[in-house]
Amino acid sequence: MSRAALLVLADGRFPAGGHAHSGGAEAAVRAGRITGAASLEDFCRGRLHTAGLVSASLAAAAALGVDPALLDAAADARTPSAALRVAARRLGRQLMRAVRAAWPSGELDAVAREFPKGAHQPVVLGVAARAAGLGAEDAAYCSAYESVSGPATAVVRLLGLDPFDATAVLARLAPELDLVVDRASEAARRVLDDGVDALPAASAPLLEVGAEAHAAWPVRLFAS
Repeated sequence: MSRAALLVLADGRFPAGGHAHSGGAEAAVRAGRITGAASLEDFCRGRLHTAGLVSASLAAAAALGVDPALLDAAADARTPSAALRVAARRLGRQLMRAVRAAWPSGELDAVAREFPKGAHQPVVLGVAARAAGLGAEDAAYCSAYESVSGPATAVVRLLGLDPFDATAVLARLAPELDLVVDRASEAARRVLDDGVDALPAASAPLLEVGAEAHAAWPVRLFAS
């Protein structure tokens, strides 16, 4: 297992398209729910323990070799917002392009053929981690970190927030990220025996509502 591969996959400069998405932060800023570092931390904490946990669990299960088709259907069932489902598949398609160039594998090729419009991004991330020789916990860390680093970076652009303050938010959330990864990895291992119903289905209604409103805006900085 190469830890360097984990660094590459988790690097914000990896060309996976995440820079164009705010993870719900743009809608939260417009609604006044994010106004500075403190409210950004609250937003990221909520996202980490809901959408972040679900995504990390899906990624970990995919890294363990669970059927991507089953996981993709489970991701659909856990994403009520049509706008978020579209965004997740677009991100999955872009990530697939990047990881097939970085770690060519027959398994990635098969998923790309099965989902020509893109599988959900966490599912692709897990298969990519597997192709890179990484484990379930590694995939969960990549996914969980992305669930908070994306909004933090977006708020720097949206509000002109000091990047040092945004980074401090991520540092303060690190212990909770460890806990989420532990929960996600445990759930993924249960999937091997109990099926995809063992995956968490944590709800974040404001993210879903905000995504639908955001998709209808005629002008926006981020795709989601």
